Amino acid sequence: MTADCAIGHRGIELTELGGDHLSARMPVDHRTRQPLGLLHGGASVLLAETLVSFAATFVAGAGRTCVGMEINANHLRPVTGGWVHGTARPLSLGRRTQVWDTHIRDDDGRLACVSRCTVAVLGMSADRTT
Repeated sequence: MTADCAIGHRGIELTELGGDHLSARMPVDHRTRQPLGLLHGGASVLLAETLVSFAATFVAGAGRTCVGMEINANHLRPVTGGWVHGTARPLSLGRRTQVWDTHIRDDDGRLACVSRCTVAVLGMSADRTT
């Protein structure tokens, strides 16, 4: 499902689905670093929105899907190699919108990025999409 899109091309792997979270990891390599050799901020945002979109869709239930409306990120620590590990947790699970926080950590567990994402819940009825 993700092989021929940005998720697969960046090496993102879903690693854990829990009762209140979804986790994934992403390599910090030539696919995700910027020219100075640091994890690209956009790659961190891609990981965060990937986690939130999947997690929100799981929560929304059958016949519904979720897509990003707004995302922000604070990049707190540079990462130059290994993997980053993201975990998304819900803040608000509404019928039409959901808000999620994602924490991204390096291999040593140090917080590298925090992100908040709002998603739209689509497909709620046959005649409406929001």
